[in-house]
Amino acid sequence: MSSRKSNRSSHFETMAQVDVPQGRAGKHKQIVSAIVDDLDHLQEGSALRIPLDGLVSSKEKVRSALNRATRKAGRAVATASDDSSLYIWNTKRA
Repeated sequence: MSSRKSNRSSHFETMAQVDVPQGRAGKHKQIVSAIVDDLDHLQEGSALRIPLDGLVSSKEKVRSALNRATRKAGRAVATASDDSSLYIWNTKRA
């Protein structure tokens, strides 16, 4: 690799790599974090009931974000829904 410096100007701003934010705080982080916290304290045989009218996103988007977070954490959960609520509970890994 050449040690020559280019006199060409960059199209974008540069910064130190250590100052680059790490991790992702997606738009569903708050609701997913609350659900996971409640799942941590949920008794076996119980489910969380989350009213759909209280969600800022669709149940599909929240369910998808929850699925990504629980898989990343190695957790097993199940979900169901009806016209008014999203239900979530812990399951055992097979």
